[in-house]
This record gives sequence, structure tokens and C-alpha cells, in this order.
Amino acid sequence: MNITLRQLQAFKTVAEFGSFTRAADRLKVAQPALSLSIRELERELNLRLFDRTTRRVELTGAGREFLQSADKLLADLDQAVRNAQDLSERKRGRIVIAAPPLLAAMIAPGAIAEFNAAFPGIDVGLVDARNDQILEKLRSGEADCAIGTFDDREDGIRREVLAQDVLTLFCPPSHPLAKLKRVRWRDLRDHRLIMLTRDSNIRALVDRALRDIGENGGKPLYEVSQMTTAIMLVEAGLGAAVLPSYIWSFARDRQIVSRPLIEPQVNRPIALIHAESRSLSPAAEAFAKVLRAQARAAIARVVK
Repeated sequence: MNITLRQLQAFKTVAEFGSFTRAADRLKVAQPALSLSIRELERELNLRLFDRTTRRVELTGAGREFLQSADKLLADLDQAVRNAQDLSERKRGRIVIAAPPLLAAMIAPGAIAEFNAAFPGIDVGLVDARNDQILEKLRSGEADCAIGTFDDREDGIRREVLAQDVLTLFCPPSHPLAKLKRVRWRDLRDHRLIMLTRDSNIRALVDRALRDIGENGGKPLYEVSQMTTAIMLVEAGLGAAVLPSYIWSFARDRQIVSRPLIEPQVNRPIALIHAESRSLSPAAEAFAKVLRAQARAAIARVVK
């Protein structure tokens, strides 16, 4: 069956006006072309849709029944077009952003508030999770985009570096290393550290930097899985920790000092990522633009 939208619109308009002449005027087509559309539709349906008299065109019984279905079909199509236009114009929709907990707390609230003010019809969902969970949600389509530090060797992921974070030393004001303006990695040799667990990417970077200076790091004072826990241990005066500089947004109001770590300086790219196999929706593109600006501004405030 080969029924076209033009034929359905022609049928509905003729039924509405009861006249081929007036229907042709409304549709701005020649009357012969309109008559041809109706004949083609009747041929496809194998039904007579109109009884034609010298004064008026009237629907047959089959025509009245078909009009109900055609009306619904055209109304559904019109609604689908309006929905698509709303999505294109960012008037409605839903997007989901994912980030590790600390970055989510640091960047996402401001980005969501700014986006909601500009696009109140779009719902924004937030997932704060581990990196492996974030990647799984991106690949499955549960999340549209994510922000964080991810291995650039991950398959099927498109990434855009937003800023460079730097590994930094955090310690109590009374700690011997707090007396230094800058701390070299070799200065850590005589100090046991509060460290993240070995499944952490940050721990891997710290261990690598210590090995590069001929130090295996020894036994940590404490091993914890959350950076916020490490910071609270530092504040309690229990030791020093090497963490991303952006955690200063959490630590700045505590009895803690931060010192740049040099020789070498260890950078970590913070990236906006999404699944390579899926293009971002117009709403997600708009949110990504806001997220970029918020991330760069937030990281710039704490990365020295």
C-alpha cells in the first residue's frame, strides 16, 4: 500500500469543505491535481470515499469511517512533529549527566541551576558514581554525557579535555611539609602518607611518581576509598595526603594547607565524555556547553 500524507490531507480537506473547489483553494493546489489525489487514494483503499453531486461532495459510509482513522493519524503526526520541534528548540526533554561524587558536587549543581533557568522544560538527572559505573551507563545509554578523569584508551568514548588538574599535597598546618612553599616528590620519602586504595587511579599515579624517585611509598598510614575521608584524616592531624587539587573546594574551610607537588608535576586531564556511537541530543549539547563553562571556572578557582 502506498498512501501518502498529501493524499490524506487532500481527503480531509475535501471532507471538511464538501467541495473540491474550496478544498483546492485552501490547499493552494489546482483542482485537477486534488481530484487526482483523491482518485489515487480511493484506488489504494479499493473504496469509494465520496459521493459527488452537482452541488456538493459528500462522504460515503466508508468515507466517514476512514475519516476517523485519518483524523487520528494526522493528529498523531502533527503531535510528533511538534514534539520533535520542541526537542530541537530545547523546549522539552530529559538528559542525564554522570560524574564522580566530588566532581558532581563541585560542578553539577551550578551547571544544572544555570541550565534550568535557560531551559525550564528540560529535566536534568544526575548520577554520582565510580568511573567504571559511569562508563557502563554511557555505553548503555543510561547517561548522555559525563565529566571526570578517564583513561584515554577507553574504547567507544569520545572525550574533550576541559582542564588539567594537578596532584597536590594536603597536610595539617603543623606538619613538617607545611613549612615548604613547594614540595618535591623526594621530600615525601621520610613521611608515611594517607593514601587511597589501590583500585584508585589517583593511587596508581602516586605510586608511579614515588617509584620514579626510587621510593616505593612504604606502608601507608591509612588506606581509604574516598577522598573526603582522606581529607578528614588530614584535618584531624593524622598525616598528609596526595590528592587532586580540585578537592581544595572541599578542604579550603578546614584546618588544612595545600602545597604544590613538583619534580615532577603530575597532571590529570578532566574531560567531558560521551559514547562515540551516539550523537548528543540538542538538549544534551546545550547542557554540555553550560557544563564546560562551569567545570573550567570551578577548576580554575582551585587549581594553582
